[in-house]
Amino acid sequence: MNRAGLRALRVGAFSALVRPKALVCLVILTLAACLLTAFGLTHGSLPIPTSAIGRALFYPESLTAETRYIVMDIRLPRLLMAALCGGMLGMAGAAMQSITRNGLADPGLIGVKEGCSAAVLLLIFQFPALGLAWRPLVGMVGGLLTALLVVALERDVSRPRFILIGIGVSWVFAAAMGVFMTTADVRDVQTAMLWLAGSLHAVNWTLVCIAAFWALPAFALLLFTARAADVALLGNHAAAGLGVRTNRLALLRVLAPVVLTAACVSCVGSIGFVGLIAPHMARLLLRGGQTALLTGSAVLGALLVLLADNVGRLAFLPLQLPAGIVISLIGGPFFLLLLWQRRDRF
Repeated sequence: MNRAGLRALRVGAFSALVRPKALVCLVILTLAACLLTAFGLTHGSLPIPTSAIGRALFYPESLTAETRYIVMDIRLPRLLMAALCGGMLGMAGAAMQSITRNGLADPGLIGVKEGCSAAVLLLIFQFPALGLAWRPLVGMVGGLLTALLVVALERDVSRPRFILIGIGVSWVFAAAMGVFMTTADVRDVQTAMLWLAGSLHAVNWTLVCIAAFWALPAFALLLFTARAADVALLGNHAAAGLGVRTNRLALLRVLAPVVLTAACVSCVGSIGFVGLIAPHMARLLLRGGQTALLTGSAVLGALLVLLADNVGRLAFLPLQLPAGIVISLIGGPFFLLLLWQRRDRF
């Protein structure tokens, strides 16, 4: 274990093997995310001193109503949602790449995100009276049906063609959303366009609670099955010989990313490429097994979306760019680079 750089970490009756360097790197990344959150709280169209942040959190009555409203009702839920959605997409991408054994896999690249978006748009346009709580449920149905469609078209999820089929299905759903947009009321279209761009401007505490309600069980499920996923990477026959139920594991580790993606899309719209970029960065920085990959991807995903939201919110004041657009400016070239590296496998 020493040669592999692993150390035993014991907390009461529980123990785990950890890599100290990876743990230190993870702590540094978490602190960076916290610093970005603090920066976002103090900077904006109305600058707020750092001292007011602590008072807003612990002594809100000591601040003016305007400052308290900006910090507690606008900036804090927005930044928490950015971190939560980044973590959801990063972990979903890591799980999807693991189960498909394909570094190009991402919920957005195999059509799940577009399926969720189309289902939620249908709900918004056709059943506007239904509340926000219905959106994740409807989005999950759309995302799961899309994932099943892609799997049915290409049964071997580990082949690169699986990604190409997913991209084709994404285009079909993009066309369906185009039909929605051209036939809907202009005011609804403006709201939907901003939502589809992955904007966090309308986030409130209700949306944060809805996203957390669906995210926490999916996080726990992926972390609970991480060891079995490490064994599954040895191959189906070897994993079955070691007692891993590969079919059930595959079902759980496809369902969890769909839940995470649907919850994120339902609350803030389509934010692409986070699930593609974060796992690759986590492998480069942390290495290790599925537990390290999942936690690292979650923290790096949160860091990416926080950075994108701060850039989009502050770089072009008084205008604001949605975080999804800023991420796409980075993710597009990154995806093309990965395609170029794998050009001989298609």
